[in-house]
Amino acid sequence: QVQLVESGGGLVQPGGSLRLSCAASGRAVSSENVQWYRQAPGKGRKLFAVIGHLGTTLNGDSMKGRSTISKDNTTNTMNLQINNLKPENTANYYCHLNVYWGQRTQVTVSS
Repeated sequence: QVQLVESGGGLVQPGGSLRLSCAASGRAVSSENVQWYRQAPGKGRKLFAVIGHLGTTLNGDSMKGRSTISKDNTTNTMNLQINNLKPENTANYYCHLNVYWGQRTQVTVSS
């Protein structure tokens, strides 16, 4: 059985940083393309960042230069670091691997 368990979200002030993590079990992130999606309030879920099985990354334009996707093959975890957060970055974030989804991590940026 495959499970993706997310952690690291929460309330952060503008300008702050967060590191979202997604721990996978049942499949190895080292051999998979993995993605993070985000869903802003009232909007649809959109692909935000991708890291291929060889480590190639692609980050969403809206946070280019402020976000980094990575994966740790040792702990079988995918991570998303977001810096200099802005109120418009408030959203639910989902990790995705193959056909499996994480449970959702809520990020709220507010003073």
